[in-house]
Amino acid sequence: MSGAPSYHAGIDGLRAVAVSAVVIYHAMPAKLSGGFIGVDVFFVISGFLITRLLMQDIASGSYSLFKFYERRARRLLPALLAVLAATFIYASFVFLPIELKTLSASSAAAVLFVSNMFFWSQTGYFAAHSNTLPLWLCFDLM
Repeated sequence: MSGAPSYHAGIDGLRAVAVSAVVIYHAMPAKLSGGFIGVDVFFVISGFLITRLLMQDIASGSYSLFKFYERRARRLLPALLAVLAATFIYASFVFLPIELKTLSASSAAAVLFVSNMFFWSQTGYFAAHSNTLPLWLCFDLM
């Protein structure tokens, strides 16, 4: 496990299948009722790749939690900021002020990479339906 991680074309194929399943599920639920399994497949792929990188860093003696999150931020923040900008533009036209407040809180949590904890705190018997939390589905995939 030394050097740069080797490229596995099969992983790109699995990603394409996983993303396609989720897209089809959302576009035509009756055609692929179990399409949400693509999210699980994507999580497994991500776990495999992240674990492989961490093991390489540990084996080479170069592991750093700071470097791990820096690498993650460089990869995810550009897309995250684009999604947040588009979401805020749309929300500014259709959301009520209280919904904008929740969107702002969930956006801050996403930027700080603690969105799972934020959304967990928003669940419960009397919690708002997830349709009122637009970032719920976006960051469930991160």
